[in-house]
Amino acid sequence: MKQSVSLVTLGVADYARAKAFYEALGWQAAMDVEETAFFQANGVVLVLWSRDKLAADMGVRDGGARWGGIALAHNVGSDEEVDRVIEQARANGAEICRAPAPTFYGGYAGAFRDPDGHVWEVAHNPGFGLNEDGSVELPPSR
Repeated sequence: MKQSVSLVTLGVADYARAKAFYEALGWQAAMDVEETAFFQANGVVLVLWSRDKLAADMGVRDGGARWGGIALAHNVGSDEEVDRVIEQARANGAEICRAPAPTFYGGYAGAFRDPDGHVWEVAHNPGFGLNEDGSVELPPSR
């Protein structure tokens, strides 16, 4: 099987609130169909969809957990940009779960939970390449 992630779907309790939150961070939906927003994100599509509809579609029971053991990450080009994105998230209702600070790998990162509890890390990692389109390029393996 080819290594690939095509879509990441976030189950949301309040579709309008969730969409407004991401739009306030500067994201723009490429499609909005039947209360499902699709955001193009460098070859991957981030989807917002009703949590109950997502659970039913996946055939799972939704226990309403606030932590599913998954973190999404948004890499940026500088420490200052990490600070700016974290503050923008805070201003739009996110809970800051890790204030921006230097990391063990020589970078700088912070983390927030969106209004539905999805965790995002915002990081500047000088060891990764960051292409003009925002996509990450891993260093060559040794």
